[in-house]
Amino acid sequence: MRFGFSTSGESHGPAEVALVHGVPAGLSLLADDVNRDLWRRQQGYGRGGRQKIEKDEIEFLGGVRHGYTLGSPVSMLIRNRDYANWEARMTPAPVDKAPDPVTLPRPGHADLAGMRKYAFDDLRNVLERSSARETTARVAAGGVARKLLAEFGVEIHSAVYRIGAAAYDKEHAARDARQADDSEVRCPDPEVSEKMKAEIDAARYARDALGGEFVVVAEGLPPGLGSYVDWRDKLDARLAAAVMSINAIKGVEVGLGFGVASRRSSEVQDEIVLEDGHIARTSNRLGGIEGGMTNGEPVVVGAAMKPISTIAKALKTVDLSTGEPSRAFRERADSCAVPAAAVIGESMVAVVLAEAFLEKFGADNITDIHAAHAAYIARITEAERTPAGKPVANTPGSAL
Repeated sequence: MRFGFSTSGESHGPAEVALVHGVPAGLSLLADDVNRDLWRRQQGYGRGGRQKIEKDEIEFLGGVRHGYTLGSPVSMLIRNRDYANWEARMTPAPVDKAPDPVTLPRPGHADLAGMRKYAFDDLRNVLERSSARETTARVAAGGVARKLLAEFGVEIHSAVYRIGAAAYDKEHAARDARQADDSEVRCPDPEVSEKMKAEIDAARYARDALGGEFVVVAEGLPPGLGSYVDWRDKLDARLAAAVMSINAIKGVEVGLGFGVASRRSSEVQDEIVLEDGHIARTSNRLGGIEGGMTNGEPVVVGAAMKPISTIAKALKTVDLSTGEPSRAFRERADSCAVPAAAVIGESMVAVVLAEAFLEKFGADNITDIHAAHAAYIARITEAERTPAGKPVANTPGSAL
């Protein structure tokens, strides 16, 4: 089975569950390998009160024994502490009297479309699953993917380069993404970080919320992941779909992305040169992907997140129980969730890259994958030689 995952659980239900299939046998995997990213997801300036309640940690339910994966699906449980406050409303068991239904859909949320699609009369049946709480399980799955990729020297980082009107240069953000964890808003520049925090404070004071933009950078990937042969195998398309699936993401780009539309070809393509007998690039404007495949440069994926839909300044809506104009309902919510979205973006990128990596090098056990990877690197190094007989290999370039 191909590497991938599925999730289960509702925002205020008992737990979130991640089931990761296609994990090779023999991968060293501890709970701490996953919990670190769960903690990072909970951080960020502008997060709401829910993060003060939860302490996200996984429990392995299957697929791991004595610290190593078994080749069977890895199942992980993340308990929702807040369930204790919602058990009467969210219990899976039948109840004598149902709680009052929620009938005030929020603009920009799954509420109204989901209610129509599934013939519900209570929006809670929609909002509990469509909540961004589900991304907790995604980050758990991404932790497994990240650990697998790290076995082969692949590192994934992210940085926020815009929140509201406060912005940092995207190229610099991608280059310095390793330092983003030091910032409450995941921006590598301290001065811009403070401006972003001020933007969030102003939005919170106005009982509103802010979106923004972030970039994910994956370094250490070999060339040739993905394929140009079939549209379903193109890696940039797969990455775009995965990142776009994150709650509130409305735009995804690779490398310069939409910036290529205003430039000439000579200002877009990454020229191929020889440096000390090695093939290198003069830039990484295309974000490490050409023809749907990795080219050996860092993979750079950017995303734009809209402001969340649940805000104190309740927006206009229609009460579905009466048909009368009203205001959308409110629950605990973030003023800005862009820093958390960047960590979720890392996880989704890791999952897609892990899937492509195992497609290329096999998926049964770590020992055989290491052997296949080493043989591939040796082959392309041997095959690409300069006339002088020097080995030619890709050398890491800049993030953009």
